[in-house]
Amino acid sequence: MKVSVIGTGKTGSAVAELLGDKAVCFDSNSNLTPEKLKETDIAIIFVPGEAANDVSEVVLESGIPAVWGTTGYTWPKELPNRVKDIDSTWVIGSNFSLGMNLIRKALNIFGKGGAFMQNPEYHIHEVHHVHKKDAPSGTALSWQDWLGREASISSDRQGDVKGIHNLHIQTRNESIYLKHEAHSRKLFAEGAIWTAEYLMKNPQIESGVYTFASIFDQAFSELL
Repeated sequence: MKVSVIGTGKTGSAVAELLGDKAVCFDSNSNLTPEKLKETDIAIIFVPGEAANDVSEVVLESGIPAVWGTTGYTWPKELPNRVKDIDSTWVIGSNFSLGMNLIRKALNIFGKGGAFMQNPEYHIHEVHHVHKKDAPSGTALSWQDWLGREASISSDRQGDVKGIHNLHIQTRNESIYLKHEAHSRKLFAEGAIWTAEYLMKNPQIESGVYTFASIFDQAFSELL
């Protein structure tokens, strides 16, 4: 599998490092063309939101499948139809952590399981590096959404913390804790590579645009 790695920031560089000689890298100084992309099997893309529009047009013209980790960009409503029209498959995600998707499933269970508890209280606490401006984090808000229950959320900013998220469920007689801690941004690179490999191994997947969560759920269901 040859992979076009488009965007060589922190996560894109980690993707290239993990792929080794399978990676063909493109940065802002590269002449990105459909012809060059066609020399590879799939693209993994981590570019800023402001670059997504131009890059997406080149990727669409190439026709190769793509895994997108771009955030801060509103995807055009017509994108799914355009990807289908070229018989391609795109996966878009804001967080490619495989472990975080296991957390998503666990939170669904904890939320529904609250029906068995007497007056449970839910609290989510997140910690990130001091340069992160938004609070609470998008992931903390996703945790609340996945939980499906009202939860208080608190935030802290410390050093170069990659990301720590905690859930505390408390009743009068017991406490339950769930924690996810990111040790390296490579975990997002690993998830993107896993997604690309999954698409390559499953060519029967219908063309179109998918979320990373939906692809993960499909693979998870195959284990049951």
